Amino acid sequence: MMARHVSEEQTPLGMSVEIEPMEAKSADTLPAGEGWQYEPKWDGFRCIVFKNGGNVDLRAKSGKPLGRYFPEVVDFIAALPVARFVVDGELVVEIEGTLSFDALQARLHPAESRVRKLSGETPARLVAFDMLMDTDGVPILDQPLADRRARLEDFAKIIDADLRQLVVSPFTRDHQKAEAWLSGSGNDTDGVVCKRLDQPYRPGERVMTKVKRLRTADCVVGGFRYGSDSELVGSLLLGLYNDKGKLDHVGYTSAIPVSEKPDLTKRLEALRGEPGFTGKAPGGPSRWSNERSSDWQPLRPELVVEVRFDHVTGQRFRHGTKFLRWRPDKRPTQCDFRQIDH
Repeated sequence: MMARHVSEEQTPLGMSVEIEPMEAKSADTLPAGEGWQYEPKWDGFRCIVFKNGGNVDLRAKSGKPLGRYFPEVVDFIAALPVARFVVDGELVVEIEGTLSFDALQARLHPAESRVRKLSGETPARLVAFDMLMDTDGVPILDQPLADRRARLEDFAKIIDADLRQLVVSPFTRDHQKAEAWLSGSGNDTDGVVCKRLDQPYRPGERVMTKVKRLRTADCVVGGFRYGSDSELVGSLLLGLYNDKGKLDHVGYTSAIPVSEKPDLTKRLEALRGEPGFTGKAPGGPSRWSNERSSDWQPLRPELVVEVRFDHVTGQRFRHGTKFLRWRPDKRPTQCDFRQIDH
């Protein structure tokens, strides 16, 4: 039977497909004490999956439908030996044993032929971590997490979750083990999500806690941008040397204390000089914020700064980084991609 998508107006399970996922607020440390469950924070697309007979709907955190971009997941869910359920999870793509956010983003393509090709070459899978409606079609949002997790594990046994296209996220209730997850090397998850065992599912509310795995890197300041309508520095452009000895642009940091900007601007202006970046260079307009000047100023590669970052995608910091400190003790040539290799 060919699976078909559920329209936005349909609510075949008595639960709106526009339900907002429960979210998490950020923290610097893992909460301790009784009553906590810890789970890996997956680096993928949040997805609530609805199934009712042959109808399957995948919904992003934004509420937008995802089914057309992940047809292999829709077909797999439709073929499961369970007529109805709603689960919350994360869509991920694994390439050579490592989660690839680039491969996920490549799916958001307007051409159906391209999506179908990628679905065969790099199939996505669902990592399920919560159940909102059980296999009897009964909503269980009001039940505590401990009970919903038990239902999810029963569901996994029914469908044989050893199948690679759907796995149930691991968890621990041991704080020490969760700390090991957070600091462990070779783990490509995003951090740790902490949930109260007695808590019901609260759509749209930030009632969980997330602690991200953050790393640091020493980067060369290859350029800077002035702030919008300002004569003072707005952001530093960061670079790392590639294996050919060229300085590639990898991201930026703008968390510069206001009190330090006047002196720093003078220091940067004294170092202005071509080419700044000898490998991949920043574009013209800023890709991060229209509040910054579109032009960037190249610098001689003399300054090294230590920054904190979370993710690397396509050999670039996916998000802005946090300025930590200057590193006058480091040679710029010591700042290469080996620091951020997975």
